[in-house]
Amino acid sequence: MSDGAFHSGQDLAREFQISRGSIFNALNQAEAMGLAVHAVRGKGYRIPVPVEWLNEAAVSHHLGQASVAFDVHILDSVDSTNNALMMAAASGAPDGTVFCAEHQQAGKGRRGRQWHAVLGGSLTFSVLCRFDQGLQALSGLSLAVGMAVARAVNRHSRHPASLKWPNDVLVDYRKLAGILVEVQGDMDGDAFAVVGIGLNVRLSEAQRDAVDQAVVDLAEMGVNVGRNQLLADCLMELQLILTRFRRDGFSALRDEWMALDAYADKAVALLVPDARVVNGVAAGVDEAGAFLLRDHVGVLNAFSGGEISLRLDRDGR
Repeated sequence: MSDGAFHSGQDLAREFQISRGSIFNALNQAEAMGLAVHAVRGKGYRIPVPVEWLNEAAVSHHLGQASVAFDVHILDSVDSTNNALMMAAASGAPDGTVFCAEHQQAGKGRRGRQWHAVLGGSLTFSVLCRFDQGLQALSGLSLAVGMAVARAVNRHSRHPASLKWPNDVLVDYRKLAGILVEVQGDMDGDAFAVVGIGLNVRLSEAQRDAVDQAVVDLAEMGVNVGRNQLLADCLMELQLILTRFRRDGFSALRDEWMALDAYADKAVALLVPDARVVNGVAAGVDEAGAFLLRDHVGVLNAFSGGEISLRLDRDGR
């Protein structure tokens, strides 16, 4: 049905050698997962906007020579690509292993939130990155990953993507993509990070309403690149960024991150873990990736940690 044409229930049942009732149930389930399906009596069923389904061979083709750096696995459905890859990593999966899912039952976002993904309308994947310098070498990793995703999007978009500390990709202050980094290992020995990325490709109004913040998708931006190409572009940019990150740390990427900072010199409010709100002016990040806030007397204060929430201060305090 990815061709956008009508297909009768009888033809679909014959193709898959199941009953028409099973076809009906399967399409209802697809709709519940966020896929739009049109049914017209006498014509059958169609997907109004053709979907490019993820395909390992297509991703490898788009990666070209970079394909040797990745082991890409396309999953039909999984609870969370991060969960699945964390388990695979603990069992010895190699650096560069990628799990990408068409559907997640329990996609994870930052601060324990759910990541809302849409069947055929999202790109959700996780990448395994192994390090031999311990967890202490991973400071600023989520910021580096955000740079890679923004660069991949900006290959195709007339609306430049920017970054929000610590791990969101924005367009016009609306969220296009989110990043969740989970780590495990020793402080000074072997360690690994599972980098989860969720990117909005095409969302319906109902799906937008389910999210508790302003969002944007690639379709609204006029970006029509296929998801296989987009995944390959994200992986290639990630490879380039991580090569520098492994060698020189986040400090070598700091200036480039700040050039993409959506909040630079803006009045902002930070909600910190003890429920206090700290106001000031955003002043970029330090060499370890901590957020820098300039207070009312010009003093810079550094904030770090996954439980801090950053917002524009609409009152300009």
